[in-house]
Amino acid sequence: MLVSVVVPCYNSQNTIKNLVELTIREFKKMPEYTYEFVLVNDYSKDQTFLSIKELAEKYSFVKGINLARNFGQHNALMAALNYAQGDLIVGMDDDLQTHPSQMHILLDKIKEGYDLVYGNYEKRKNSFLKNLSSKFNAVTSRILLGRPKEIVSSNYWVITRYVRDEVIKYQNFNPYIDALFYRCTNKIADVTIEHHKREEGSSNYTFSKLVKLWLAYWNFSVVPLRISSFLGIIFSVCGFLGAIVTLVRQLISPSSQIGWASIMCALFLFFGFVLLVLGIIGEYLGKIMLCINSTPQFIVRETVNVKDPEKQKPKEKKEDAKDHA
Repeated sequence: MLVSVVVPCYNSQNTIKNLVELTIREFKKMPEYTYEFVLVNDYSKDQTFLSIKELAEKYSFVKGINLARNFGQHNALMAALNYAQGDLIVGMDDDLQTHPSQMHILLDKIKEGYDLVYGNYEKRKNSFLKNLSSKFNAVTSRILLGRPKEIVSSNYWVITRYVRDEVIKYQNFNPYIDALFYRCTNKIADVTIEHHKREEGSSNYTFSKLVKLWLAYWNFSVVPLRISSFLGIIFSVCGFLGAIVTLVRQLISPSSQIGWASIMCALFLFFGFVLLVLGIIGEYLGKIMLCINSTPQFIVRETVNVKDPEKQKPKEKKEDAKDHA
């Protein structure tokens, strides 16, 4: 059985070689598997792709993919999945926090008949901001993406070839890997593994990048629109009841004065809500426009050890010939 290890790489020139060597060492303990690596350089600022080339020269089973610009982690993963040929595909990070020594636990679990298995970290060794965003992600992904309540997701996972084949059908510019997984299968499990410390540096996710990543949820859910509609109904009912209270109060005591401060507070509240709803709608419209304009999911500049690029490169959308008539 062939296992493809897919790794999105960004500024990892000092860790990627160690990651590959350690993973090879683990596979040697599991002779039932053959393996390949698909390493995607997401336009790193250092010599990451040079390190990938050196690995590809040393090992014929290492594929190197160099993207034309920085597209983001999930886009780089989509590129890797398009070039992965394994019966099972393992997703790992390039910083050795998703350590190769834990891989056999995921592979053993998926033998039980699951399509997707996550590594559930017993104790996360991240920064406070990253841990906080992970907790926020756990709540919102269940609401917006339909993640099973009992499942804990992570960046360390293994999927079957069936899930990979379904996921790469998604062609839009702003993917979110977990959302694509959830809509493919309900045969999902997680297994407790150890979370290691970063070998070098700190997380490349800034607060703005985390917000941008979270907004990718909206590509796969209409829940924000439904929430805004629900809040709109509540505000409308509150406004109607307030109008009745004001009318009754004036009838009972015509001399009572309506305060300017209360009116301004109400205006700020209602107009703030209106602007919030317009912002949500604008976010959806913006994403629709980018999809209509065929914004690329990723662009490959060059590949290494890809024997037949024409067969392995992602399928492009074909326009209907009638549109050209």
